[in-house]
Amino acid sequence: MQARTRYSVVLVSSVVLFLVYRQWLQGSVPGHGQNLNENIKLQYDHLHTYVTWTERDSSEYEYDLHASPKQRRQSRTNLYKNRKCRMDTCFDQAKCSDTFKVYVYPVHGKISESYSKILTSIRNSRYFTSNPDEACVFVPSIDTLDRDILSHEYVTDAQSKLTKLPYWNGGRNHLIFNLYSGTWPEYSEDLGFDIEQAILAKASFTKQSFRPGFDISLPLFGKSHPQKGGPRGDLQTNNFPVIRKFLLAFKGKRYLSGIGSDTRNALYHLHNGYDIILLTTCRHGKDWQKIKDVRCDRDNAEYEKHDYQILLHNSTFCLVPRGRRLGSFRFLESLQAACIPVILSNGWELPFSEVIDWKKTSIEGDERLLLQIPSILRSVSDEQILSLRQQTQFVWDAYFSSVEKIVTTTLQIIQDRLQNPRSAFMWNHPPGALAVFTDFAGSHSAFPFYTSVLGEEACEKFTAVISVSSPILSQSAPVMKLIKSVSKSAYAAQYMYVLYAYTA
Repeated sequence: MQARTRYSVVLVSSVVLFLVYRQWLQGSVPGHGQNLNENIKLQYDHLHTYVTWTERDSSEYEYDLHASPKQRRQSRTNLYKNRKCRMDTCFDQAKCSDTFKVYVYPVHGKISESYSKILTSIRNSRYFTSNPDEACVFVPSIDTLDRDILSHEYVTDAQSKLTKLPYWNGGRNHLIFNLYSGTWPEYSEDLGFDIEQAILAKASFTKQSFRPGFDISLPLFGKSHPQKGGPRGDLQTNNFPVIRKFLLAFKGKRYLSGIGSDTRNALYHLHNGYDIILLTTCRHGKDWQKIKDVRCDRDNAEYEKHDYQILLHNSTFCLVPRGRRLGSFRFLESLQAACIPVILSNGWELPFSEVIDWKKTSIEGDERLLLQIPSILRSVSDEQILSLRQQTQFVWDAYFSSVEKIVTTTLQIIQDRLQNPRSAFMWNHPPGALAVFTDFAGSHSAFPFYTSVLGEEACEKFTAVISVSSPILSQSAPVMKLIKSVSKSAYAAQYMYVLYAYTA
């Protein structure tokens, strides 16, 4: 009898506990205002959603997916002991109070063709000075472009050579150029020397290592990139049809192993042989046949069927996946060909990102969401395609078509940090910031090529440019009478520029 009573008590208690628990889940118990569905929703709110890259926060892609833990440690320690350098902490702005001049150290010994083009561009620019006492920025003559220890252009003992420069001063006010860092197999950002407090202008810059407002991200350009001038963009007037023969194209190496191989090895999933043409070849390197996979022979055969230039000029979008390093030659090639770049290189600080709005020129994807690319590209409207395509031609012609323009843009960015900065509008609208001199006028309305974009009417007054071939020796000289007459005109602008073209 007692045992039956005990079992009854246990059963009743269990039923009561179950009812209380059920009421708590339904929110009927005081102090618990959320029902079961709300609890589940709260739990799922903490999970990441797999949406397109255009809908996600860009901060999620700030890291190179392929970097090893060792590389990340190196980027935090070896590369920069002055990780927190900014223009107001590691740069002597007093040297630039009056003018912005750049001094190039005398060259001793052999330098690469590309670095020679860079130094020549500086010497031929309006920024150059041969007097170090006038200089705001100093550029070493030591070739630091290629820091791959396996390269024949690698300069040994760079650290010692830099510290021996007479004006080095811990790197303050110095500008270091670099295109290639690290070597096989990790291709880290380690330059093999400490840049100390110098500004680093570098290709394949990671967002993690980049010092905003101090360093400058460069495009990767080849040895054949022209010194000056350079070809114009290939668009010309052939803007129609809006959708070209191919939606998306790529032709390049497929790395069978090592850093950068994951993305390129997966491109075959998107290739359909119709409007998406993504071609890769295993045929590179000395030992590719020893490690080739089952797809190599088929990929190599397909690779030879298409001409790269034809693909470039007949595709609406061009894929720009990372290579061994984050930057790729495909980036500039796409811009020149008016093929809208689709960038697959997580963690890459895009070239001149401080001033160029790349959202107006390219589509930045996520390597982890590779399979979403076709649907995203098909959703881009004709109007957006035309705008993106035209902007590729503008940025190519204005900032990338020659080494001279790349170098001038680099120097102009530094000057803008110090004196009379150009607006983002000027940088991202034709004719570009390099054609605008804010020393003489700071407002957009002072420049006639902005009036139509801003919806303003052009000024009816004019600027007189008078070329003088001999010195003005007196106020009664004929040219002075001309200047006075022009200045009295009601149609003359406030400023009149006189070009003195005196030759001895």
